[in-house]
Amino acid sequence: MKFKETLMKENEQREFGVVNVIANGTQLEGNIVTNGDIRIDGIVKGNVISKAKVIVGRDGRVEGNVTCSNIEVEGQVAAESLNVSNLISLKATANLVGNIIAGKIAIEPGAEFSGNCKMHNMKANTQAPAAPQPERK
Repeated sequence: MKFKETLMKENEQREFGVVNVIANGTQLEGNIVTNGDIRIDGIVKGNVISKAKVIVGRDGRVEGNVTCSNIEVEGQVAAESLNVSNLISLKATANLVGNIIAGKIAIEPGAEFSGNCKMHNMKANTQAPAAPQPERK
């Protein structure tokens, strides 16, 4: 296949929302880097980097760091760090061990989380406190 045809096919896949899938029963050892969404129902032993959404299904497991725009966890994640630019959502069946850096976090009752969480999109107070007024006599 020619380079131009390959590039056109990749652009077409992004436009039509093709999702990468690691199916249940599949074990992958190594890093995953993708521009699109990825759903993990199997086991990934390595880092996952996506410019889009990562879904770890109920039977899915990730043993490595995750960097993405959004993540939804129903299964297990064991990571030194999860760097999520927007939303991390821990469903009731989730088990997450690791440190989170995220813009927003949603945790359903029943989800298990062990680690630290840092919110990076908090609005900073840009105004200095008002100076005290001198007393009038």
